[in-house]
Amino acid sequence: MNSSVRPESLGGGAGQPAAMSASLYRSTKTYDHNEGLSCCFRQWKSASHCHLIHGYALAFRFVFAARALDESNWCMDFGGLRNVRAWLHEVFDHTVLIAADDPFRQEFERLDKLGLLALRVLPTVGCEAIAQHTYEHVNKMIDVETNGRVWVESVEVREHSGNSAIYQAHA
Repeated sequence: MNSSVRPESLGGGAGQPAAMSASLYRSTKTYDHNEGLSCCFRQWKSASHCHLIHGYALAFRFVFAARALDESNWCMDFGGLRNVRAWLHEVFDHTVLIAADDPFRQEFERLDKLGLLALRVLPTVGCEAIAQHTYEHVNKMIDVETNGRVWVESVEVREHSGNSAIYQAHA
């Protein structure tokens, strides 16, 4: 390909693949364990000790993808991620996560009303489920922020250096 020809000039646009181009740009953003996203969760269906409330300083790694760069020649403008960071803090900073079907949900809600915890109810809980939930929410945010030019390719959630889960929507 001629270096003066940009991928978007070959078709596609608005996050859609270019008909003649297989070009794909990726960039990553990491919110590491020192970001302060310390939360507790309970996997009530677990047969192990994970059915107990336990916590981690979670870390998140996002992979963004685009068929075309923006005017600044970036895949994802990291300055445009302020809302993502704010959402991560709202959901995962000093919070307790439980599944919507947790049999003790009313007790957790009572403790939340008493101001003893900041409850977040998710469809399901666990590292894989948190990666999926985060992917779904942040991908919508990025779609709006970039007018469909960029999408989230995957989200990795790390509990600590030894455990992580990655969610990627099917291609």
